[in-house]
Amino acid sequence: MFAKLRFLPFKGRLGGVFLLFILFACTAKQEKDTSVLFATDAEEADTLQYYDLHEIQASGTIIAGTLSGPDTYYEYHGKEMGLQFQLAEAFAQSIGVVLQMEISPDTTTLLQKLQQGHIDFIALEMPTWQTREGESLLRQAIAEWWKPERVKQIESTANNTTVTVRRHMRPVMQDAAHGIISAYDELFRKYSSSAGWDWRLLAAMCYQESGFDPQAVSSMGAMGLMQLMPATADAMGVPSDKRFDPEQNIAASARYIRKVSQSFSDIKDSEERIRFTLAAYNGGVGHVQDAQMLTRKAGRDHQVWQEVAPFILRLAEPRYYRDPDVLNGYMRGSETEAYVRLIMDRWNQYRGSARSFSTGSIPAPAKKSLENGEYKSSVKSPEEWASEEKEAETPQNDEENTGEIINP
Repeated sequence: MFAKLRFLPFKGRLGGVFLLFILFACTAKQEKDTSVLFATDAEEADTLQYYDLHEIQASGTIIAGTLSGPDTYYEYHGKEMGLQFQLAEAFAQSIGVVLQMEISPDTTTLLQKLQQGHIDFIALEMPTWQTREGESLLRQAIAEWWKPERVKQIESTANNTTVTVRRHMRPVMQDAAHGIISAYDELFRKYSSSAGWDWRLLAAMCYQESGFDPQAVSSMGAMGLMQLMPATADAMGVPSDKRFDPEQNIAASARYIRKVSQSFSDIKDSEERIRFTLAAYNGGVGHVQDAQMLTRKAGRDHQVWQEVAPFILRLAEPRYYRDPDVLNGYMRGSETEAYVRLIMDRWNQYRGSARSFSTGSIPAPAKKSLENGEYKSSVKSPEEWASEEKEAETPQNDEENTGEIINP
């Protein structure tokens, strides 16, 4: 008879193994199958011990289990962060494999996943990480790697979570008297329909992101006027050599805004949907949806930003980010809450100052030149701004913003 076979509940790294069924048949002599891919119910505990360091290296992936939190693991602007993540990533590199993180709501679940083989070790703050019984080679490799000086060096890097944006700030409005916001008004107007937004809202967002500096770069890797992250730029089809190009950057951002907005299509009020879209652009769709879920659990309206914003902030507290229904864990919500508030305030300011039809291509009334009597627009082009900055090279034009709130 065929032995009762099933996949062990760990890894899921090898597909198509059902093809191996043809290798099994009834024979007079029963032979014990010692493969770690298959096991009978009685043999499952025995086969788990065969998955050790060599098998992990052969698979190319090591899976670490941890809890969500600022000192363990979280995602920020699409980038994985947290001390335990950085330690685990460094260890994975030392043994030549790729790290995969598995987040659990509590330590009991972590221990269960470890014993069942879903994860290779538990990465939490302790003298050393916990491995499964029988993983002697993996345990030895961790012990040899875990040197105090190495851990201290990684800790110093992980604890520096300050976000900086290197940029040359332009005025909030280039020509308030004539309703000109920036040198990029024409582009905001051109691509506002792609986002489904008022062009002045795109301008308000751009000022918050980069201060209208097309060469702005953040310590997280965000680039250009709208501070596109590399992964977002890839997804929107922006070539790597065009990511600082104003038109490419704004166009891609507008497309991405439309995509993010679709995640909140159930919110019928357009300004409410804008607030949620801004929050997700800054903090991630998953985190905002987690906050909406917590709002519903509290009996409040999950489609009203004023009701949801307090739970955006609370996702920085263990009681909330470790809620079993929270899927995306810890969030640096204070930045996101301020981001939405400041952009909405600036949008209202722009609506009161800039005409809905004005663009950077419509010059303000010309001013007479004292040199040759010719007329020239008072609106500066991006090239003129760049030229002036290059000539000036003054420290006051150089601004490095730090902290969780960007462009306060």
